[in-house]
Amino acid sequence: MPDSPETSRHRPRELRRRVMLRARMRAAAGWSDASILNISSRGMMINATPAALNSKEVELWHGGHVIVATVVWRQGSRAGLRAEDAIPVDEIMALSRSPGLQLTAAEQWPRVERRKRPRSNDQNSVRGRLVEFAGVTFIGLSLAAGAFALIEQAFAKPLGLVRASLGG
Repeated sequence: MPDSPETSRHRPRELRRRVMLRARMRAAAGWSDASILNISSRGMMINATPAALNSKEVELWHGGHVIVATVVWRQGSRAGLRAEDAIPVDEIMALSRSPGLQLTAAEQWPRVERRKRPRSNDQNSVRGRLVEFAGVTFIGLSLAAGAFALIEQAFAKPLGLVRASLGG
């Protein structure tokens, strides 16, 4: 006789909250964008690129929260994650409703330095001034060369006549 829901040994399924939250995900394939579709205190369903979901463990970043989770199922671009620690659902939901924090979306992603050696603002302004100087110098030299060519052509015929009359 099949188990009825009352005699089943499984724990009752926890209430999931439907959401649509942007997040960043780090997996073995690297960083990618993801969307959290539903969330509970023990896990969530996400939508991400299938290549990023090939990892067994992932890190999901949303706001100031980092959720380390195991991928328990995959279906196309969707996956179910089981979190290692309890997920602060109320805090994440409050964060998604806060208009002040949504305006600074660029600051909520983890800052991963892609350059080999970061430059300071002073180095950037010096480099900008050098590029500007080189451009102005190039334009000036081009204008001077053009003016020289025009003047040479303008004086070529009269100087040729003077040279011919002097016997030279």
